[in-house]
Amino acid sequence: MKRTLLAITLSALAASAAIAQSTIKIGEINSYKAQPAFLEPYKKGWELAQDEINKAGGVNGKKLETVFRDDNANPGDAVRVAEELVSREKVAVLSGTFLSNIGLAVGDFAKQRKVLFVASEPLSDKVTWGNGNAYTYRLRASTYMQTTMLVPEAAKLNKKRWGIVYPNYEYGQSAANSFKKLLIAAQPAGGVEFVEQAAPLGKIDAGAVTQALLDAKVDAIFNVTFGTDLQKFVREGNTRGLFKDRPVVSLLSGEPEYLDTLKDETPNGWLVTGYPWQDINTPEHKAFREAYLAKYKDHPRLGSVVGYATMKSIAAMLKKSNSTDVAKMQAAMKNLTVESPFGKITWRAQDNQSTMGAYVGRLAQKDGKGVMVNWRYVDGKDVQPTDEEVKRLRSGQ
Repeated sequence: MKRTLLAITLSALAASAAIAQSTIKIGEINSYKAQPAFLEPYKKGWELAQDEINKAGGVNGKKLETVFRDDNANPGDAVRVAEELVSREKVAVLSGTFLSNIGLAVGDFAKQRKVLFVASEPLSDKVTWGNGNAYTYRLRASTYMQTTMLVPEAAKLNKKRWGIVYPNYEYGQSAANSFKKLLIAAQPAGGVEFVEQAAPLGKIDAGAVTQALLDAKVDAIFNVTFGTDLQKFVREGNTRGLFKDRPVVSLLSGEPEYLDTLKDETPNGWLVTGYPWQDINTPEHKAFREAYLAKYKDHPRLGSVVGYATMKSIAAMLKKSNSTDVAKMQAAMKNLTVESPFGKITWRAQDNQSTMGAYVGRLAQKDGKGVMVNWRYVDGKDVQPTDEEVKRLRSGQ
């Protein structure tokens, strides 16, 4: 009897080891409960990519498995979860994060623990530059990159007094600083002034912010709010006439995650970054959009693209490295080129930043919904700092 039990136990252990050897685990950390508008589509895009990869035979004969964890929108919880994924789940790679302060915390953890971290969404410039390190990579265009896309048009307005509205944490602060620096450089002759309204993330007093901007008699507005904060700000601004004859330049406001909630309150004419999913008809985007619609019976959001492209990038890196050894994966990430729904992107060797770009256009209403019009795609490689500037920014790391 004892021999039989021993044989069964050994057989189970052998089977478990065989499964482990045939699977590569990825740890995915994100604020799923706190930011569902972006992260529910993100997870769907991720799972679509993983299904495609595994159905095609996986990576070097191994299936990919993702262990999803929520960070409760808290940097401390994110680091605790990262440790659990590395120590207990034995993941080969960490990925994800939405909020910039959390991305920075997990990036520091990756540096300390010498584990690869592919940050999909956090936009703070510090992720790959000021606090950049050899273990942290970032997919999306940063606040500097997206602001650089918008500033030339903002400068043409030749407005002197700009109101800046932003969530008062790392992302918002980074975006506000980039805008001020870039606009001053682009519009030196007339000079510019800034009136700042910093609001707690998710808790904007939109009425007070709107009235403060009206009282300050700003000539134009740079908006960095998103999610429910954006919705409240737009509603109050529309009600009180803040946007009447006053140009607005805005990060992220053209993303369908947020336009879907604004609906017929969408302001006309704002210059924004976003994602006009309905109208992008490149072969790679059409294939992605059709696959997403077929699987989920719903249209993709920008989060869907980000999740999909992050998973595809990790798979391409694993295929190239043919190993989960950290040094080999780092080597594989250097100038790695990946097909994405936005076309080919490259993971730059000099700063671990991908060249994924963004769409720039104007907001409008169509059939009671917000859409982007007069849009164009800006390649990320065209709005990144020079190699010399990157070296200066990363010199302290």
